[in-house]
Amino acid sequence: MATSYAQLSRIPLAEAVRLADIPRLPLEAFRGALFDETNQGSRVAALFGRPQSPQLVRLYAVLTHAVDGTISLISCDVSDRYESFTPACPQVHWFEREIAEQWGVVPEGHPWLKPIRFHASYRPGHDAWSRTVGATIWPSVTDFFQVEGREVHEVGVGPVHAGVIEPGHFRFQCHGEHVFHLEISLGFQHRGIERALIGGPNKRTIPFMETLAGDTSIGHTTAYCQAIETLSRRQPPLRAQALRGIALELERLANHTGDLGALAGDVGYLPTMAYCGRLRGDFLNATAAICGNRFGRSMVRPGGVLWDVDAVRGEQLASRLAPALVDVDGAAELLWNSRSVVTRFEDTGRVTKEVAEALGLVGPAARASGIDRDVRRDFPSGIYRFALVPAMLWTTGDVFARAYVRWLEIQRSGQFVLEQLHALPATDLRAETGPLAPDSLAVSLVEGWRGEICHVAITDQAGACAHYKIVDPSFHNWIGLAMSLRDQAISDFPLCNKSFNLSYCGHDL
Repeated sequence: MATSYAQLSRIPLAEAVRLADIPRLPLEAFRGALFDETNQGSRVAALFGRPQSPQLVRLYAVLTHAVDGTISLISCDVSDRYESFTPACPQVHWFEREIAEQWGVVPEGHPWLKPIRFHASYRPGHDAWSRTVGATIWPSVTDFFQVEGREVHEVGVGPVHAGVIEPGHFRFQCHGEHVFHLEISLGFQHRGIERALIGGPNKRTIPFMETLAGDTSIGHTTAYCQAIETLSRRQPPLRAQALRGIALELERLANHTGDLGALAGDVGYLPTMAYCGRLRGDFLNATAAICGNRFGRSMVRPGGVLWDVDAVRGEQLASRLAPALVDVDGAAELLWNSRSVVTRFEDTGRVTKEVAEALGLVGPAARASGIDRDVRRDFPSGIYRFALVPAMLWTTGDVFARAYVRWLEIQRSGQFVLEQLHALPATDLRAETGPLAPDSLAVSLVEGWRGEICHVAITDQAGACAHYKIVDPSFHNWIGLAMSLRDQAISDFPLCNKSFNLSYCGHDL
């Protein structure tokens, strides 16, 4: 294609855009822009559809540019089918499956077109799509890749698992213990949250946000609040921004610490497992000391926060967190100094940088493969505009790398929290947000503990929510787990699975 699309207009992240101002391109121009931008290093943070009529669905793409911290928005209209973008841009493969499932738009040539969840298309006037056209286009959710050959066999695990764990089905194509391919089937937790948000904000909206993924309450609620603040052209006070940052890093500390302990437990190394299990509780209790809830519910609200940390409580929190961080250091050193543990972690579940980049992995899983990507630095918002948290990288892309990146991030997050507790700005806690801009779109990005969280809010003529798109980091990373099992022993699966520790309910929105 002779035309270059590299000069798409770029806007700051915290800027609402009128729907009429979003470029609406012909399909081939949209394809060219998508390929041109991603080939130059931009990412597709979100690709979703919004019906315009029974015959027409408008596709929106959110492209992020880490070099200058800006985003681009493009759209195009499609009817029942179009040529798939996935063969040339693999990072959109999951998005295209979701669009096909939701709106009945078939991406022809998609390498494996099947549902990612368990609901029929709800495109207006298209209610029977999945029972008629859909049945002839793609396989059912129970059709899996098959590898044929002498002594090749399948092993199915789940969706019901032994233990308190969310449901998901994993199907391995194996020769003996050797895994050729792992296919992951999700959707058992689908709750229709994105649809339930239409018409809001209302009394249900915040509870939905705080429970999208229960271990990421602060991350998702912050992303939502930033989108609302962008649409209302308001910014929270500096003190509120700092307190949000503290809560977000405490959430990261608790989950990363718990993951280190769980990884130790998966290889039978009990000292670190026991220590980290207790220390995770210390970080959760620190969050509870601020807002009364260990997962941070009731902390973050549009315009700011509901809870303050005065000087006395700040000193108390710092005096509790400092020794907890020292203890995490000791627990991690036990892990790294155990040769048997490190040997078990190294070269297990490797995902190369090239594969991670092509598939659009995010968060610690991406940084463990050497991808220098972190929303806090690349697209800073809130307190991160004034306080830098360096991105922590490793290069081997294996279980060891994903564990070690967590450990490096624990150190940085702990330092950040202690610094912020001693330097809270003397401002109000909350500002009024006011009415939302009508017929507009806002994008919010937050670096949750699993990686990039993306929320996209679209308003109608009255300023109410007309469409809401949520991309949890797990949406990008489940395929990374599948790739990590290639040419591994099936007994490596629990360890690889825990090294990603992805969310089922965060995926099934």
